[in-house]
Amino acid sequence: MHVTRLEARGFRRFAEVSLLPAPGINLITGENGAGKTSLLEALHLMAYGRSFRGRVRDGLIRAGDTALEVFVEWQEARREPRRKAGLRHSGQEWVGRLDGASVSQLGELCAALAVVSFEPGSHSLITGAGEIRRRYLDWGLFHVEPDFTPLWRRYTRALKQRNALLKARARDGQLDAWDHELAEAGEPLTRRRHQYLDELQPKFSALAAELAPGLGSVRLDYLSGWRRDEFPLADALLLARERDQLAGYTSVGPHRADWRIAFGGLPGREALSRGQAKLTALCALLAQAEHHAAIRGEWPVVALDDLASELDRNHQQRVLERLLASKAQVFITGTDPPPALASMRVELTRFHVEHGQLGELSRAG
Repeated sequence: MHVTRLEARGFRRFAEVSLLPAPGINLITGENGAGKTSLLEALHLMAYGRSFRGRVRDGLIRAGDTALEVFVEWQEARREPRRKAGLRHSGQEWVGRLDGASVSQLGELCAALAVVSFEPGSHSLITGAGEIRRRYLDWGLFHVEPDFTPLWRRYTRALKQRNALLKARARDGQLDAWDHELAEAGEPLTRRRHQYLDELQPKFSALAAELAPGLGSVRLDYLSGWRRDEFPLADALLLARERDQLAGYTSVGPHRADWRIAFGGLPGREALSRGQAKLTALCALLAQAEHHAAIRGEWPVVALDDLASELDRNHQQRVLERLLASKAQVFITGTDPPPALASMRVELTRFHVEHGQLGELSRAG
């Protein structure tokens, strides 16, 4: 998979911008604040439905504009012709199109374009809230298991209904049907997530041994969101019902799930330095990209924001060598070319951003 065109209007500093990237390494340079990260952010918005720097209404729309627009065209190895997706977002409402047709669910856009982003906030995948790690699992499953999306929507709808009834102090009889629906969707959803994490384990372990050997052996453990080894979800919901009625929300189930990493060389994630957390997050993201490639036959697009400040030269080179071997399309931003990239004989396409304007500098080896 590789992006052939990226356009944005009313996005951050850009009134209008168009990028025609190459299939391999694309380097985007510029001074701090010039807008180079915004290009990756636009790509991320189309692929995830959110920015990696906050909500759409938090400064994403250019001052003076009423909405932002993003358009992406890309080529998939096993599919012709090129695919196209567009998104218009006012900060409150969105309108999307995919391959010429309107979409009713933002998830339809997100499940079409596969992008893995590593940026300064990526360490939150390891040190942040469980919601971030659930999204990580679900993103992977959206792309490799087509029937996961309706299952996820079914569970989400049932959860909203049950929570609404709990807030309204509904009687037990009204809750029975939604408990059943939650269990019917939640049990297979949990099995898919657990199996997916197990499939990531060997790839994650190999990457961690290469990029972060000081962490020792690593193990990924799935936490289901209830005591799954003791009760099926239906029983857990029934046992928690009185507590949930008092609280006004559902306290057990896959929406409370999480996963953690057991480190052979450290007592726990709390002992990780910021640098170790970044490397661990990068291992998780690259493991996900490799798994995607194994299932789908091609790598997702890889976006590396400010690579030189996130990784030292040694780690830069290891990551870049792995990505070059994969033939993935890669976007890298920085004020200057990353030192490791400058010393490698790499074919790349270079762009430069200045004062909200984008120009192509060269396509060279």
